[in-house]
Amino acid sequence: MSVKAFELVPAVERDLLMGDKARINIECIECCGKHLYVGTNDCFIHHFLLAEVASSKGKPGYLAQKLLHKYLGLKKPVAELRAASALERLIVLCEGIVFLVDMVTLETVPSAGGGGAKIRGVASFCVNENPVNADPFCVEMGVLSSKRRTVQIYMVYEDRVQLVKELTTPEQPCAVSLDGYFLCLALTTQYMILNYNTGASQDLFPYNSEERTPIVKRIGREEFLLAAPGGLGMFANAEGVSQRAPVRWSESVIGAAVCFPYVVALDESFITIHSMLDQQLKQTLSFRDGHILQNFEGKVILASTKAVYVLVPLPLERQIQDLLANHRVEEALILTEGAQRNIPKDKFQNLHKRILQQAGFIQFGQLQFLEAKEHFRKGQLDVRELISLCPLLLPASSSFTRCHPPLHEFADLNHLAQGDQEKVLRCKKFLISYLGEVRSTEVVNGCREDVDTALLKLYAEQDHDSLLDLLASDNACVLADSVPWLEKYHKYFALGLLYHYNGQDSAALQLWIRVADGELQDPTRSDLFEYIVDFLCTSSNVDLVWKYADWALRKDPIIGVHIFTKRHTSKDQPELNPDDVITYLGKHNQALLLYLENLVLEKRVQKEKFHTHLAVLYLERVFSLMSQSPKDEEQLTKARERLQALLRESDLYRVQFLLAKMENCEELLLERATLHGKLEEHDKALHILVHQLRDFPSAEAFCIWASSSRDSAYRQQLFHLLLGVYLDGSPPGQLGDSGALEMAAVDLLNQHGEVFDAVRVLRMLPEGWSLQLLRPFLGRAIRASMHACRTSRIALGLAHSENLQLLHDRLKECKRPVFVSEKKGCHLCHNTFSEPSVVCLPGGVPVHTHCVAQRVRDSPTKRQLTNSSKHT
Repeated sequence: MSVKAFELVPAVERDLLMGDKARINIECIECCGKHLYVGTNDCFIHHFLLAEVASSKGKPGYLAQKLLHKYLGLKKPVAELRAASALERLIVLCEGIVFLVDMVTLETVPSAGGGGAKIRGVASFCVNENPVNADPFCVEMGVLSSKRRTVQIYMVYEDRVQLVKELTTPEQPCAVSLDGYFLCLALTTQYMILNYNTGASQDLFPYNSEERTPIVKRIGREEFLLAAPGGLGMFANAEGVSQRAPVRWSESVIGAAVCFPYVVALDESFITIHSMLDQQLKQTLSFRDGHILQNFEGKVILASTKAVYVLVPLPLERQIQDLLANHRVEEALILTEGAQRNIPKDKFQNLHKRILQQAGFIQFGQLQFLEAKEHFRKGQLDVRELISLCPLLLPASSSFTRCHPPLHEFADLNHLAQGDQEKVLRCKKFLISYLGEVRSTEVVNGCREDVDTALLKLYAEQDHDSLLDLLASDNACVLADSVPWLEKYHKYFALGLLYHYNGQDSAALQLWIRVADGELQDPTRSDLFEYIVDFLCTSSNVDLVWKYADWALRKDPIIGVHIFTKRHTSKDQPELNPDDVITYLGKHNQALLLYLENLVLEKRVQKEKFHTHLAVLYLERVFSLMSQSPKDEEQLTKARERLQALLRESDLYRVQFLLAKMENCEELLLERATLHGKLEEHDKALHILVHQLRDFPSAEAFCIWASSSRDSAYRQQLFHLLLGVYLDGSPPGQLGDSGALEMAAVDLLNQHGEVFDAVRVLRMLPEGWSLQLLRPFLGRAIRASMHACRTSRIALGLAHSENLQLLHDRLKECKRPVFVSEKKGCHLCHNTFSEPSVVCLPGGVPVHTHCVAQRVRDSPTKRQLTNSSKHT
């Protein structure tokens, strides 16, 4: 489909250029900003200033003002002109010579050494628009020799040129274009790409330069446009690959340029405009006697032999809207982006956003959701435009109205999908995805309530997993709109979360309890009861905790008690008084036990009443299990172990109170022994363990436990007491195996011999005992005694040596006289002496006796100084 993209506008009329000189023809042109330079066949350069104006009908036009013309002093036509604006120079080719001309005065520029900055024997040249040299005041240029098969690379400076590279070509080159290190050359019979840095070359395709003038145009970074056989415009990159489809133009094309996204071609009678996007002919303009077509930084300029014209692109909005109306989305966007530099920044941003939004809705209607999302994102679409396609999603409080003029033609999703419910579902899934992505971005500023409420409704309707994530995080869902929607789809747990987020915890708990009790059906969470308990555990509202804890304890006391045991004290969670909790749990025995265990065993609360209460509960549990018939031995054993562990580890419970409770219970002898141990009644405890329970390992363990936090003498005393119990035998009136007690005594000595006083043990042992039985004990005792004896001898020797050394030092000091007078001062207090009694410090320094005494008292080492009272 054709599009009117350009309009041909005259820029320099014939009269302004040549007046009445009929034989003057235009040979070349160059445009730099508003400055237009024209080279003619009479060796003149004409300088014009182009001003853009608008006609009375609003159409664009140009007004040319001639600034200067200059004769170059040669005979042949000016063949080529190129501007080097950074140098303020024109590079001119005339009579096979390249030289520099001042852009303002049009005077030829002499070189620093005189003689002009010139290159001779030149057939053609081009300027590198993607230079590899970083110097901004240097222009790179490719030059074709007219006499040799070579290409030369020059650096052009303000007043000189410098050859940097010369390469040989297989055929005589006749046209060149340069980008970076890459030369695109038209040889006699073919095109080729040549890297002048590495010397690598790539043949492209054949072409007969004698039949048609070759065209080589740089159109972008490392990309060229070439005239190929068969009337084709071929694109080629630096690697010799065509990444765009060719355009088909006239067989007689004499010039070409790219004004993205269009390829403009010139032949003898017409200007043709093709799209680079679909390679179709878009527009044809009549233009006779044309022979020059150039693109100067986006401005397409043509010239006949007598006049200069500008090919002006028509208003972008009209072209784009035509493309969008035909659903040619990508073409419209590429056209918009390609024309960015021709539109003021603010206007372009607004235009670009709207076109992106329109394109997004076109592709949304075609179910091309990925493309639509990208266009919505780039176009910063007000997401409510999208939400409004779904009736009832926006809350009743929303003030949104659709954009005018509208961005699309759809009334709602049903209109878009023409009643196809599968398409409606796909659109809603996309909407869920898109809203979920943008809700935390700046796109939703000012409409967060609308977005979050719409997202909640979609999540609930589609049974989406992210509903809970939305409500558990920071959100702006409108409660009044959300409640009936969540109830409609039986999302009661989610509704409770919404109540909680809005500070209505009581409503949330009532709703959840109805679900947990089976009154309402919502399969969202199978562990809802545990969730309610955790919720109460972390609740800052103490009244709610007391109100609903009873329900949780009646439903499951083991889990329900977590309300109290897992509660942490913080600014937001006030502490619950343990006494109040214990009173509250009085009718829930199992929960009370677990709570006391948490206080005593985990939190280590050091209060007697809690420890005693827990011990009583343990004891009552043991009594209860013992009274059952038949007894559950496994449960009874576990209960007794818990009781015994508490009795051993705690020092805070009321021992006499517990002992009285189990005084007449013969089955709890081990527990009674532990309690006697707590009362320091170790003889009674050992009597129970040895004579009543006959549990010798427990007796030994009792001695170790009872002395665990005491010194070694206390432990020795306990073990001697146990040994005495063993050696005393069974008490009168009690049958027992005295041999077993004796063997227990032997084992005790042999296993714990290091604890005993060996001399005392030998006195206690019966005379008739065999030494062989006590060999391990006696061996250890003898080694320990010998070790102690030798250690004491070493210590005694060291002390004796130190004493001798001190006596020696004292004798040395006694032999020296010490002089004391009323005029001599004390070394410590600096006062004079008033009596002859002094203390002599090492080195013969006299000091007051009271000064030394004070120094000794203040010294951390309390070192004793020798009193030399004999010195006078």
